[in-house]
Amino acid sequence: MRRLWLVLLLSALAPLVCAKDTDAQGVMVYGKADGKTPGWAISTDLPKGWTQDCCTYAAGIGVNLVLYQGEWTGKPERVMVLNVWPVKLPTLAAEIQDDRQHYLQSDPHGKADGFPVTSPSAMACQGVFYQGSDHLDDVVVFCDPGKASGIRYSWSMTLSAADPNRQALINTFKQVVQHSSYMTYVQGSVPTHAKARQ
Repeated sequence: MRRLWLVLLLSALAPLVCAKDTDAQGVMVYGKADGKTPGWAISTDLPKGWTQDCCTYAAGIGVNLVLYQGEWTGKPERVMVLNVWPVKLPTLAAEIQDDRQHYLQSDPHGKADGFPVTSPSAMACQGVFYQGSDHLDDVVVFCDPGKASGIRYSWSMTLSAADPNRQALINTFKQVVQHSSYMTYVQGSVPTHAKARQ
């Protein structure tokens, strides 16, 4: 999301490690335990023809993972962004309301509508579609892996309103979100799937 590109409103957890799944086109990003927040890992399918990065470009803009096509341009358009942060607000709805408020304050002529998405198993996710007055739109989905995880995360992507591949990109974005999984992570071990949400 381009507003996260310019001013990060959420602090990402660090340090992290990326791992590529060699049996399938997948990617996983890890975060070590931090205080009361246990270690975590989030994985998803890597779309065909896309590149993943957690430690060069993603680190440069202060997020946990980016997925992009072709060469890295440094522009936010057509880049999927994963951002993970320690829980601060009481509910997922409060996270979304806070994000909407910041967005509409930065773009008073922008619009914010719901973005339907199927949540990954055992996880609550909600999406918002922002239409910018600059003809750049942001789609963002917030997910809550449960109280025991100590984190929430979001996937986001910026698209030009005139992008000829807009719908195909939105469909690919939805697949990445829907195929995302949260796992607990203990340093030096293989991540294990988290128990059902509490």
